[in-house]
Parts: sequence; structure tokens; C-alpha cells
Amino acid sequence: MTSWVRFRHNDCAGFGPLESRAAAVHDSDMFSNPVQTGASFDLAEVELLAPCEPTKMIGLWNNYHAAAEKNDWAIPEQPLYFFKPPSCFLAPGRPIVRSTSCAGLVIYQGELGVVVGRRCVSVAESEAADHIFGFTCVNDVTALGLLREDPSFPQWSRAKSFDTFGPFGPVIATGLDARDLEVRSFLNGRERQDYAVSDTIFSPEELLSLLSRDMTLEPDDIIACGTSVGALPMRPGATIEVSTDGIGALRNDFVDVSSASPTRSVPQDFR
Repeated sequence: MTSWVRFRHNDCAGFGPLESRAAAVHDSDMFSNPVQTGASFDLAEVELLAPCEPTKMIGLWNNYHAAAEKNDWAIPEQPLYFFKPPSCFLAPGRPIVRSTSCAGLVIYQGELGVVVGRRCVSVAESEAADHIFGFTCVNDVTALGLLREDPSFPQWSRAKSFDTFGPFGPVIATGLDARDLEVRSFLNGRERQDYAVSDTIFSPEELLSLLSRDMTLEPDDIIACGTSVGALPMRPGATIEVSTDGIGALRNDFVDVSSASPTRSVPQDFR
């Protein structure tokens, strides 16, 4: 297993695998033939960035049997999805900011993110694993109060696309079997979600194959596999952590825009 990070050092962005709390700097492309430079930086010396730069994040709704059963939702025949734009993506350790136009409840949703490693167009399910680079943690932050504010038009895009509403990271972990993973979410240190990825209605491989029939998936793109039971509202001042063994802990604070500041990203837990 390898854990890849992106970072900024002296105003220059770089990437590389983690090796004992240090990032081994690489050149070229993370997804195709990365070249080791021989340099490395301790994590304390760098600002941690989101571990890749997706053109889009595709988020799944109603993709866990436990959540469907609890909410009396029908099992979908095809993936039900929405998009989160690049403008909402957020690095580990940076604050999730409630803007002045974001009214009502805001919830966290801990999820597994599938990172696409190769361009995908109508990929067969049997070949999907070859197109998955690795996995990351995602917090699908949602302005639940806005989602159905207008009864004539559910506002999925607006509710999920505010700046900072797409944290993911802290790493991209390769060499994992998604069927063995569990997603855990903590609100102010208290565990609120703990569910197995094996409970998905559509597995990561099925999702990549089916979605690639609808649209081209590019390297860096992320498929957020959806969430299960336990997603709850956040109040300003809360700390939210999404954790998966083998990937680590994605930790962000939730703040009002009046108290937000351009603070430096802080090192995360890699466990």
C-alpha cells in the first residue's frame, strides 16, 4: 500500500508518497510513471493540499442498503448521482465555511472516495479496477436546509456546492480492497458513523463502469460512494473527522464566514 499526498513548500506545489511522516518528492505525473527526485520534506515543513485536482466529484445518493432500509427508500436500478464542482474542494485541516447565503441545517456525510487513475469511456466492470488509482476520505457537506427550500425544484447542486463544501484527503491510498474498508465519522470527537463499504448497493467498480457510460471520467476525478446512517447537522465551532483505516483521518472545522480566516493547513493523522 502507498499513500500519496500533495503539498505546498515555499509557494511551490509538489506530490509524493508518504514515508515515515515525510513526503518523498516526485516529478512527472502521479497517475502515470511518477519519477522520484531524491528530495523529501517533513510534513511539518509543508502545507498539505487536497491530494489530487479533480475536474469533478460525482456524489452518490442512496447507495447503502442500511440507509435505504432505515429511510424506506427503494433500491435504485441505476446509480443516483449529483456533482460537486472544483470550486468547493477543500484541503485537510482547512475550515468548512458557512456563507451568508447558506441558510438552515448543514450536515456532514463521511464517505469513501474513489480516485480515477485512467481516462474512462464505457469501461467494462471487469476492467474497472484497472482504472481506479486509489481511495480517499470525503466529507460531502450539504446545506440540508436549502435542498428542498423550493418545492418545485430540489436544489442538489446549490446545497452541495458552496465554497469549502467538498473536503477530501488526507491521502490517496493505493493497494486497498474497498470491500474490507469501514468509514467512521466523528463530530467533536464522538463517533457518529461507522459502516462497512461492503454494504454499498453499487460497488466502486460498478460505479466506475456505469458512470463511464454516461460521461468521460478523467484522471484525478473522484466518485464519492455515498453515505450510510448517522449523518447529522453541524454547528459552527464543530470539528468533523472522517476516518478510514489505510487512508487516515480527514479533519476540518466548521465555522461561520465571520470567523473564517486563511489559516495554514495542519498535518493530519495517517494511520
